[in-house]
Amino acid sequence: MRHRSGTAAASERCRGGVAAITYVASPVDAKYQSLNVSVPVKIDGKAVDATNAPIVFANAVGGYRPSSVADATGVGGAEMTGGMPTGGAGGGASPSASAGPSASSSAGTGEVQSGGNAMVNAQGGMVNLGKLGLAAGYVVVEPGARGRTLTDSAGTYYGTAPAAIVDLKAAVRYVRANKGVIPGNTDRIVSTGTSAGGALSSLLGASGDSPIYDKYLKELGAADASDAIFATGAWCPITDLEHADGAYEFNWGTNVTASAGKVVDQTVSKALRAQFAEYQASLRLRGRNGFGPLTARNYDDYLVQTYLQPSATKYLAALSEADRATYLAANTFITWSGGRATFTWADFLTHVGARKKTTPAFDAFDLSAGENNEFGAGTTEARHFTAYGAKNDTTGLSTKRVASDIPEKLDLMNPMHHIGEENPGRSRHWWIRLGTKDSDTSLTVSANLAAALDDLGDDVNHLYYWDEGHGSNVDPGDFLTWIAKVTGDSKRRRSAK
Repeated sequence: MRHRSGTAAASERCRGGVAAITYVASPVDAKYQSLNVSVPVKIDGKAVDATNAPIVFANAVGGYRPSSVADATGVGGAEMTGGMPTGGAGGGASPSASAGPSASSSAGTGEVQSGGNAMVNAQGGMVNLGKLGLAAGYVVVEPGARGRTLTDSAGTYYGTAPAAIVDLKAAVRYVRANKGVIPGNTDRIVSTGTSAGGALSSLLGASGDSPIYDKYLKELGAADASDAIFATGAWCPITDLEHADGAYEFNWGTNVTASAGKVVDQTVSKALRAQFAEYQASLRLRGRNGFGPLTARNYDDYLVQTYLQPSATKYLAALSEADRATYLAANTFITWSGGRATFTWADFLTHVGARKKTTPAFDAFDLSAGENNEFGAGTTEARHFTAYGAKNDTTGLSTKRVASDIPEKLDLMNPMHHIGEENPGRSRHWWIRLGTKDSDTSLTVSANLAAALDDLGDDVNHLYYWDEGHGSNVDPGDFLTWIAKVTGDSKRRRSAK
Protein backbone atom coordinates (compact mmCIF):
# COMPACT_ATOMS: atom_id res chain seq x y z
CA MET A 1 0.00 0.00 0.00
CA ARG A 2 1.46 3.33 -1.08
CA HIS A 3 0.61 6.71 0.37
CA ARG A 4 -2.01 8.43 -1.78
CA SER A 5 -3.23 11.88 -0.73
CA GLY A 6 -2.65 11.08 2.91
CA THR A 7 -4.87 8.00 3.23
CA ALA A 8 -4.45 4.25 3.15
CA ALA A 9 -6.11 1.15 4.56
CA ALA A 10 -3.34 0.86 7.10
CA SER A 11 -5.41 -0.94 9.70
CA GLU A 12 -5.28 -4.11 7.61
CA ARG A 13 -1.62 -4.53 8.64
CA CYS A 14 -2.65 -4.77 12.28
CA ARG A 15 -4.64 -7.96 11.90
CA GLY A 16 -3.79 -9.45 8.57
CA GLY A 17 -0.03 -9.22 8.35
CA VAL A 18 0.07 -7.04 5.22
CA ALA A 19 3.55 -6.03 4.03
CA ALA A 20 5.13 -2.81 5.27
CA ILE A 21 3.42 0.38 4.09
CA THR A 22 5.36 2.98 2.11
CA TYR A 23 4.75 6.28 3.89
CA VAL A 24 5.67 8.76 1.12
CA ALA A 25 4.33 9.17 -2.41
CA SER A 26 7.78 9.50 -4.03
CA PRO A 27 10.12 7.21 -2.10
CA VAL A 28 13.84 7.22 -2.74
CA ASP A 29 13.99 3.66 -1.39
CA ALA A 30 10.74 2.05 -0.27
CA LYS A 31 12.63 -0.69 1.57
CA TYR A 32 13.56 1.88 4.20
CA GLN A 33 10.77 4.45 3.75
CA SER A 34 8.03 2.17 5.01
CA LEU A 35 6.40 1.42 8.34
CA ASN A 36 4.51 -1.29 10.19
CA VAL A 37 1.56 -0.82 12.53
CA SER A 38 0.72 -3.27 15.31
CA VAL A 39 -2.44 -3.03 17.40
CA PRO A 40 -3.28 -5.00 20.55
CA VAL A 41 -6.45 -7.05 20.10
CA LYS A 42 -6.23 -9.19 23.23
CA ILE A 43 -4.05 -9.05 26.33
CA ASP A 44 -4.09 -12.16 28.53
CA GLY A 45 -7.20 -13.27 26.69
CA LYS A 46 -9.09 -10.04 27.32
CA ALA A 47 -10.25 -7.94 24.36
CA VAL A 48 -8.60 -4.53 24.01
CA ASP A 49 -10.10 -1.43 22.41
CA ALA A 50 -7.08 0.50 21.14
CA THR A 51 -9.08 3.11 19.23
CA ASN A 52 -7.81 5.96 21.40
CA ALA A 53 -4.66 4.35 22.77
CA PRO A 54 -1.35 6.24 22.70
CA ILE A 55 0.90 5.42 19.75
CA VAL A 56 4.46 4.29 20.48
CA PHE A 57 6.59 5.42 17.53
CA ALA A 58 9.60 3.12 17.92
CA ASN A 59 12.58 3.69 15.63
CA ALA A 60 15.36 1.10 15.45
CA VAL A 61 18.14 3.35 14.14
CA GLY A 62 21.65 2.74 15.44
CA GLY A 63 24.83 4.55 14.44
CA TYR A 64 22.86 6.69 11.96
CA ARG A 65 22.65 3.57 9.78
CA PRO A 66 19.57 2.58 7.75
CA SER A 67 16.68 0.76 9.39
CA SER A 68 14.01 -1.31 7.65
CA VAL A 69 10.77 -3.08 8.54
CA ALA A 70 10.29 -4.50 5.04
CA ASP A 71 10.99 -8.07 6.14
CA ALA A 72 9.55 -7.86 9.65
CA THR A 73 7.16 -10.67 10.59
CA GLY A 74 5.81 -9.11 13.77
CA VAL A 75 6.17 -6.29 16.24
CA GLY A 76 9.77 -5.66 17.22
CA GLY A 77 11.05 -6.98 13.92
CA ALA A 78 12.69 -3.81 12.62
CA GLU A 79 16.24 -4.39 11.41
CA MET A 80 19.15 -1.98 11.61
CA THR A 81 21.53 -2.45 8.69
CA GLY A 82 25.24 -2.60 9.43
CA GLY A 83 25.50 -4.22 12.83
CA MET A 84 25.69 -2.57 16.23
CA PRO A 85 25.00 1.11 16.82
CA THR A 86 27.82 3.54 17.53
CA GLY A 87 29.71 2.21 20.54
CA GLY A 88 28.29 -1.29 20.43
CA ALA A 89 27.71 -3.16 23.66
CA GLY A 90 28.88 -1.41 26.80
CA GLY A 91 26.32 -3.39 28.71
CA GLY A 92 23.58 -2.95 26.12
CA ALA A 93 22.43 -4.66 22.97
CA SER A 94 21.41 -3.76 19.47
CA PRO A 95 18.31 -1.57 19.22
CA SER A 96 16.63 -4.30 17.21
CA ALA A 97 17.25 -7.00 19.82
CA SER A 98 14.23 -8.83 21.21
CA ALA A 99 12.92 -8.02 24.63
CA GLY A 100 14.26 -10.06 27.50
CA PRO A 101 10.90 -10.56 29.27
CA SER A 102 8.22 -13.03 28.26
CA ALA A 103 5.96 -10.49 26.55
CA SER A 104 5.06 -11.84 23.13
CA SER A 105 2.62 -11.29 20.29
CA SER A 106 1.32 -13.38 17.43
CA ALA A 107 2.49 -11.74 14.22
CA GLY A 108 -0.36 -9.76 12.72
CA THR A 109 -2.97 -10.68 15.35
CA GLY A 110 -2.11 -8.35 18.20
CA GLU A 111 -2.87 -11.05 20.76
CA VAL A 112 -0.51 -10.54 23.69
CA GLN A 113 0.36 -12.42 26.85
CA SER A 114 1.81 -9.95 29.32
CA GLY A 115 3.70 -12.56 31.32
CA GLY A 116 3.34 -10.88 34.71
CA ASN A 117 6.56 -8.92 35.21
CA ALA A 118 7.03 -8.42 31.48
CA MET A 119 7.99 -4.80 31.93
CA VAL A 120 11.15 -5.58 33.90
CA ASN A 121 14.30 -6.56 32.04
CA ALA A 122 17.61 -7.84 33.34
CA GLN A 123 19.87 -5.07 34.61
CA GLY A 124 22.24 -3.91 31.92
CA GLY A 125 20.21 -5.38 29.10
CA MET A 126 18.04 -3.69 26.54
CA VAL A 127 14.35 -4.16 25.91
CA ASN A 128 12.29 -3.82 22.77
CA LEU A 129 9.87 -1.04 23.60
CA GLY A 130 7.72 -1.91 20.60
CA LYS A 131 6.95 -5.35 22.03
CA LEU A 132 6.46 -4.03 25.53
CA GLY A 133 4.32 -1.15 24.28
CA LEU A 134 2.02 -3.62 22.54
CA ALA A 135 1.86 -5.72 25.72
CA ALA A 136 0.88 -2.58 27.62
CA GLY A 137 -2.05 -1.96 25.30
CA TYR A 138 -0.55 0.73 23.08
CA VAL A 139 -0.57 0.93 19.31
CA VAL A 140 2.96 0.50 17.97
CA VAL A 141 4.27 2.13 14.79
CA GLU A 142 7.72 0.99 13.65
CA PRO A 143 9.17 3.22 10.94
CA GLY A 144 12.10 2.43 8.72
CA ALA A 145 14.48 5.20 7.70
CA ARG A 146 17.36 5.75 5.32
CA GLY A 147 20.85 5.84 6.82
CA ARG A 148 24.38 7.02 6.11
CA THR A 149 25.77 3.84 4.50
CA LEU A 150 23.31 3.60 1.60
CA THR A 151 24.66 4.12 -1.92
CA ASP A 152 23.11 3.77 -5.36
CA SER A 153 24.68 2.14 -8.43
CA ALA A 154 26.64 5.32 -9.16
CA GLY A 155 28.16 5.35 -5.68
CA THR A 156 26.06 8.29 -4.50
CA TYR A 157 25.23 8.35 -0.79
CA TYR A 158 21.48 8.86 -0.45
CA GLY A 159 20.93 8.27 3.25
CA THR A 160 23.21 10.88 4.84
CA ALA A 161 21.99 13.92 6.77
CA PRO A 162 19.22 14.90 6.95
CA ALA A 163 17.63 11.78 5.39
CA ALA A 164 16.89 9.89 8.63
CA ILE A 165 15.05 12.70 10.41
CA VAL A 166 13.18 13.66 7.23
CA ASP A 167 12.02 10.07 6.86
CA LEU A 168 10.85 9.84 10.46
CA LYS A 169 8.97 13.11 10.10
CA ALA A 170 7.34 11.81 6.92
CA ALA A 171 6.29 8.67 8.79
CA VAL A 172 4.71 10.75 11.56
CA ARG A 173 2.87 12.79 8.95
CA TYR A 174 1.59 9.60 7.35
CA VAL A 175 0.25 8.35 10.68
CA ARG A 176 -1.43 11.66 11.47
CA ALA A 177 -2.90 11.94 7.96
CA ASN A 178 -4.51 8.52 8.48
CA LYS A 179 -6.33 9.45 11.68
CA GLY A 180 -9.29 7.13 12.05
CA VAL A 181 -7.76 4.60 9.66
CA ILE A 182 -4.69 3.74 11.70
CA PRO A 183 -5.96 2.85 15.19
CA GLY A 184 -4.75 4.89 18.14
CA ASN A 185 -4.74 8.53 19.17
CA THR A 186 -2.68 10.40 16.58
CA ASP A 187 -2.48 13.37 18.94
CA ARG A 188 -0.69 11.18 21.49
CA ILE A 189 2.36 9.90 19.60
CA VAL A 190 5.33 8.99 21.82
CA SER A 191 8.66 8.43 20.08
CA THR A 192 11.42 6.12 21.30
CA GLY A 193 15.00 5.49 20.20
CA THR A 194 18.45 4.54 21.44
CA SER A 195 21.92 5.94 20.63
CA ALA A 196 21.65 7.67 17.24
CA GLY A 197 18.02 6.57 17.39
CA GLY A 198 17.79 8.42 20.70
CA ALA A 199 19.23 11.49 19.02
CA LEU A 200 16.63 11.21 16.25
CA SER A 201 13.86 10.69 18.79
CA SER A 202 14.89 13.84 20.66
CA LEU A 203 15.22 15.71 17.36
CA LEU A 204 11.77 14.55 16.33
CA GLY A 205 10.42 15.87 19.61
CA ALA A 206 12.25 19.20 19.45
CA SER A 207 11.58 20.03 15.80
CA GLY A 208 7.87 19.32 15.40
CA ASP A 209 6.42 21.23 12.43
CA SER A 210 9.62 23.22 11.90
CA PRO A 211 9.52 24.75 8.39
CA ILE A 212 13.21 24.08 7.74
CA TYR A 213 12.34 20.52 6.71
CA ASP A 214 9.51 21.46 4.33
CA LYS A 215 11.48 21.30 1.08
CA TYR A 216 12.84 17.85 1.92
CA LEU A 217 9.41 16.52 2.86
CA LYS A 218 7.85 17.98 -0.27
CA GLU A 219 10.44 16.22 -2.44
CA LEU A 220 9.34 12.89 -0.97
CA GLY A 221 5.64 13.58 -1.34
CA ALA A 222 5.08 13.44 2.42
CA ALA A 223 1.51 13.77 3.66
CA ASP A 224 0.13 17.25 4.26
CA ALA A 225 -0.14 16.84 8.01
CA SER A 226 1.64 17.76 11.23
CA ASP A 227 4.89 15.98 12.18
CA ALA A 228 4.72 17.11 15.81
CA ILE A 229 4.73 14.41 18.48
CA PHE A 230 3.29 14.52 21.98
CA ALA A 231 6.09 12.98 24.05
CA THR A 232 9.69 11.89 23.57
CA GLY A 233 11.68 8.95 24.90
CA ALA A 234 15.44 9.10 24.28
CA TRP A 235 18.06 6.66 25.57
CA CYS A 236 21.75 7.64 25.43
CA PRO A 237 21.18 10.12 22.57
CA ILE A 238 24.22 10.67 20.35
CA THR A 239 23.38 14.25 19.40
CA ASP A 240 24.58 17.89 19.32
CA LEU A 241 27.31 16.58 17.03
CA GLU A 242 28.99 19.89 16.23
CA HIS A 243 29.83 20.31 19.93
CA ALA A 244 30.19 16.65 20.84
CA ASP A 245 34.00 16.54 20.58
CA GLY A 246 34.48 19.31 23.13
CA ALA A 247 31.87 17.83 25.45
CA TYR A 248 33.53 14.43 25.21
CA GLU A 249 36.93 15.80 26.22
CA PHE A 250 35.43 17.79 29.08
CA ASN A 251 33.95 14.58 30.42
CA TRP A 252 36.50 11.89 29.54
CA GLY A 253 39.63 13.84 28.56
CA THR A 254 41.84 12.47 31.34
CA ASN A 255 40.67 8.85 31.10
CA VAL A 256 42.77 6.35 29.17
CA THR A 257 41.31 4.89 25.98
CA ALA A 258 40.18 1.29 25.92
CA SER A 259 42.04 0.61 22.68
CA ALA A 260 45.43 2.14 23.52
CA GLY A 261 45.46 1.99 27.31
CA LYS A 262 46.78 5.55 27.56
CA VAL A 263 45.44 9.10 27.54
CA VAL A 264 44.83 10.85 24.23
CA ASP A 265 46.87 13.78 22.90
CA GLN A 266 46.32 16.32 25.65
CA THR A 267 47.01 19.27 23.36
CA VAL A 268 44.02 18.27 21.25
CA SER A 269 41.97 17.35 24.31
CA LYS A 270 42.58 20.71 26.00
CA ALA A 271 41.77 22.64 22.82
CA LEU A 272 38.46 20.82 22.58
CA ARG A 273 37.73 21.37 26.27
CA ALA A 274 38.19 25.10 25.69
CA GLN A 275 35.65 24.91 22.87
CA PHE A 276 33.21 23.20 25.21
CA ALA A 277 33.61 25.94 27.80
CA GLU A 278 32.83 28.59 25.18
CA TYR A 279 29.84 26.66 23.89
CA GLN A 280 28.46 25.97 27.35
CA ALA A 281 28.66 29.66 28.24
CA SER A 282 26.79 30.56 25.04
CA LEU A 283 23.84 28.34 26.00
CA ARG A 284 23.13 30.36 29.16
CA LEU A 285 21.45 27.41 30.77
CA ARG A 286 20.45 27.09 34.38
CA GLY A 287 20.91 23.73 36.05
CA ARG A 288 17.88 21.83 37.24
CA ASN A 289 16.64 21.82 40.83
CA GLY A 290 17.76 25.40 41.43
CA PHE A 291 21.43 24.77 40.67
CA GLY A 292 21.95 28.13 38.96
CA PRO A 293 23.98 29.09 35.86
CA LEU A 294 25.54 26.03 34.27
CA THR A 295 29.13 26.50 33.06
CA ALA A 296 32.20 24.40 32.33
CA ARG A 297 33.57 25.46 35.69
CA ASN A 298 30.78 23.90 37.70
CA TYR A 299 29.44 21.21 35.37
CA ASP A 300 31.29 18.44 37.18
CA ASP A 301 29.66 19.47 40.47
CA TYR A 302 26.30 19.67 38.71
CA LEU A 303 26.56 16.15 37.33
CA VAL A 304 27.69 14.73 40.67
CA GLN A 305 25.01 16.47 42.73
CA THR A 306 22.08 16.31 40.34
CA TYR A 307 22.56 12.93 38.67
CA LEU A 308 25.47 10.75 39.72
CA GLN A 309 25.11 10.66 43.51
CA PRO A 310 21.31 10.18 43.29
CA SER A 311 21.90 7.39 40.77
CA ALA A 312 24.37 5.61 43.03
CA THR A 313 22.10 6.14 46.02
CA LYS A 314 19.12 4.58 44.26
CA TYR A 315 21.22 1.64 43.12
CA LEU A 316 22.72 0.96 46.53
CA ALA A 317 19.46 1.43 48.41
CA ALA A 318 17.85 -1.28 46.28
CA LEU A 319 20.52 -3.86 47.24
CA SER A 320 20.31 -6.17 50.20
CA GLU A 321 22.49 -5.17 53.14
CA ALA A 322 24.95 -7.95 52.33
CA ASP A 323 25.18 -7.03 48.65
CA ARG A 324 25.51 -3.36 49.48
CA ALA A 325 28.33 -4.06 51.89
CA THR A 326 30.10 -6.14 49.25
CA TYR A 327 29.73 -3.40 46.65
CA LEU A 328 30.97 -0.67 48.99
CA ALA A 329 33.95 -2.78 50.01
CA ALA A 330 34.90 -3.07 46.35
CA ASN A 331 34.24 0.63 45.66
CA THR A 332 35.74 2.51 48.57
CA PHE A 333 35.53 5.86 46.78
CA ILE A 334 31.83 5.96 47.77
CA THR A 335 30.87 7.19 51.21
CA TRP A 336 27.56 5.67 52.33
CA SER A 337 25.96 7.57 55.18
CA GLY A 338 22.37 8.18 56.16
CA GLY A 339 21.18 6.18 53.17
CA ARG A 340 23.01 8.45 50.72
CA ALA A 341 26.04 7.94 48.49
CA THR A 342 28.63 10.69 48.09
CA PHE A 343 31.89 10.88 46.10
CA THR A 344 33.97 13.25 44.01
CA TRP A 345 33.99 13.78 40.24
CA ALA A 346 37.62 12.66 40.02
CA ASP A 347 36.88 9.43 41.86
CA PHE A 348 33.86 8.82 39.63
CA LEU A 349 36.04 9.12 36.50
CA THR A 350 38.53 6.66 37.97
CA HIS A 351 35.66 4.29 38.72
CA VAL A 352 34.41 4.39 35.13
CA GLY A 353 37.90 3.62 33.83
CA ALA A 354 38.77 3.53 30.14
CA ARG A 355 36.90 5.72 27.68
CA LYS A 356 35.50 4.22 24.48
CA LYS A 357 36.73 6.71 21.88
CA THR A 358 39.91 8.46 20.84
CA THR A 359 40.08 12.17 20.01
CA PRO A 360 38.36 13.81 18.32
CA ALA A 361 35.59 11.36 19.12
CA PHE A 362 33.12 12.42 16.42
CA ASP A 363 34.76 14.59 13.75
CA ALA A 364 37.87 12.47 13.36
CA PHE A 365 40.93 14.09 11.75
CA ASP A 366 41.19 11.06 9.43
CA LEU A 367 37.43 11.06 8.62
CA SER A 368 37.05 7.60 10.14
CA ALA A 369 34.12 8.26 12.48
CA GLY A 370 30.62 7.21 11.58
CA GLU A 371 29.52 10.80 12.05
CA ASN A 372 31.91 11.86 9.28
CA ASN A 373 29.97 9.49 7.02
CA GLU A 374 26.68 10.95 8.30
CA PHE A 375 27.71 14.26 6.73
CA GLY A 376 28.95 12.72 3.48
CA ALA A 377 27.43 14.01 0.24
CA GLY A 378 27.25 12.88 -3.37
CA THR A 379 29.96 10.28 -3.94
CA THR A 380 32.04 11.63 -1.06
CA GLU A 381 31.77 9.11 1.74
CA ALA A 382 32.83 11.28 4.68
CA ARG A 383 33.30 14.96 5.42
CA HIS A 384 34.33 17.17 8.30
CA PHE A 385 31.52 19.03 10.01
CA THR A 386 33.51 21.16 12.50
CA ALA A 387 36.07 23.86 11.76
CA TYR A 388 38.54 22.22 14.15
CA GLY A 389 38.23 18.84 12.46
CA ALA A 390 38.67 20.34 8.99
CA LYS A 391 41.64 22.49 10.05
CA ASN A 392 43.46 19.45 11.41
CA ASP A 393 42.52 17.05 8.63
CA THR A 394 45.08 14.31 8.04
CA THR A 395 43.65 12.84 4.82
CA GLY A 396 45.23 15.31 2.41
CA LEU A 397 42.15 17.33 1.51
CA SER A 398 42.79 20.25 -0.84
CA THR A 399 40.81 22.59 1.40
CA LYS A 400 40.64 22.56 5.16
CA ARG A 401 37.33 24.33 5.46
CA VAL A 402 33.90 22.99 6.26
CA ALA A 403 31.69 22.70 3.16
CA SER A 404 29.13 25.46 2.71
CA ASP A 405 26.12 23.15 3.11
CA ILE A 406 27.24 21.78 6.49
CA PRO A 407 25.82 24.54 8.76
CA GLU A 408 22.30 23.96 7.44
CA LYS A 409 22.63 20.21 7.91
CA LEU A 410 23.84 20.68 11.49
CA ASP A 411 20.70 22.70 12.29
CA LEU A 412 18.57 20.01 10.68
CA MET A 413 20.21 17.33 12.86
CA ASN A 414 20.47 19.05 16.26
CA PRO A 415 17.55 19.27 18.72
CA MET A 416 19.38 22.05 20.63
CA HIS A 417 18.91 24.32 17.60
CA HIS A 418 15.13 24.00 17.82
CA ILE A 419 15.00 24.20 21.61
CA GLY A 420 17.11 27.36 21.53
CA GLU A 421 14.56 28.91 19.20
CA GLU A 422 11.72 27.69 21.45
CA ASN A 423 10.03 25.88 18.57
CA PRO A 424 6.29 26.00 19.38
CA GLY A 425 5.68 22.59 17.81
CA ARG A 426 8.06 20.74 20.11
CA SER A 427 7.08 17.91 22.43
CA ARG A 428 6.37 19.06 25.99
CA HIS A 429 7.03 15.72 27.72
CA TRP A 430 10.50 14.14 27.84
CA TRP A 431 11.94 10.87 29.15
CA ILE A 432 15.75 10.85 28.89
CA ARG A 433 18.07 8.07 30.10
CA LEU A 434 21.69 6.89 29.86
CA GLY A 435 24.18 4.86 31.84
CA THR A 436 26.84 6.41 34.06
CA LYS A 437 29.49 4.23 32.40
CA ASP A 438 28.43 5.19 28.88
CA SER A 439 31.49 6.79 27.29
CA ASP A 440 30.06 6.67 23.78
CA THR A 441 29.32 10.35 24.33
CA SER A 442 29.60 12.91 27.11
CA LEU A 443 27.26 12.81 30.08
CA THR A 444 26.75 16.53 29.49
CA VAL A 445 24.89 15.96 26.21
CA SER A 446 21.67 14.64 27.72
CA ALA A 447 22.08 16.90 30.76
CA ASN A 448 22.19 19.96 28.50
CA LEU A 449 19.16 18.71 26.61
CA ALA A 450 17.26 18.23 29.88
CA ALA A 451 18.34 21.58 31.31
CA ALA A 452 17.35 23.46 28.16
CA LEU A 453 13.91 21.85 28.15
CA ASP A 454 13.49 22.39 31.88
CA ASP A 455 14.35 26.07 31.43
CA LEU A 456 11.45 26.29 28.95
CA GLY A 457 9.07 24.74 31.47
CA ASP A 458 8.68 21.35 29.78
CA ASP A 459 7.97 18.16 31.72
CA VAL A 460 11.39 16.47 31.92
CA ASN A 461 12.04 13.05 33.48
CA HIS A 462 15.80 12.55 33.28
CA LEU A 463 18.11 10.24 35.19
CA TYR A 464 21.22 8.10 34.80
CA TYR A 465 21.48 4.34 35.35
CA TRP A 466 24.28 3.59 37.79
CA ASP A 467 27.14 1.45 36.44
CA GLU A 468 25.33 0.86 33.13
CA GLY A 469 26.83 1.24 29.68
CA HIS A 470 25.62 2.28 26.25
CA GLY A 471 22.14 1.16 25.23
CA SER A 472 20.90 0.20 28.69
CA ASN A 473 17.27 0.45 29.73
CA VAL A 474 16.61 -0.82 33.25
CA ASP A 475 13.23 0.80 33.94
CA PRO A 476 11.00 0.09 30.90
CA GLY A 477 7.97 -0.54 33.09
CA ASP A 478 8.31 2.94 34.55
CA PHE A 479 8.47 4.38 31.04
CA LEU A 480 5.25 2.66 30.02
CA THR A 481 3.57 3.93 33.19
CA TRP A 482 4.87 7.40 32.38
CA ILE A 483 3.27 7.19 28.93
CA ALA A 484 -0.09 6.42 30.52
CA LYS A 485 0.31 9.35 32.89
CA VAL A 486 1.42 12.09 30.49
CA THR A 487 -0.98 11.08 27.72
CA GLY A 488 -3.96 10.73 30.06
CA ASP A 489 -4.34 7.09 29.03
CA SER A 490 -4.94 6.01 32.62
CA LYS A 491 -8.53 7.26 32.27
CA ARG A 492 -9.09 5.07 29.18
CA ARG A 493 -7.75 2.08 31.02
CA ARG A 494 -9.96 2.65 34.05
CA SER A 495 -13.06 3.03 31.89
CA ALA A 496 -12.26 -0.24 30.11
CA LYS A 497 -12.30 -2.23 33.36
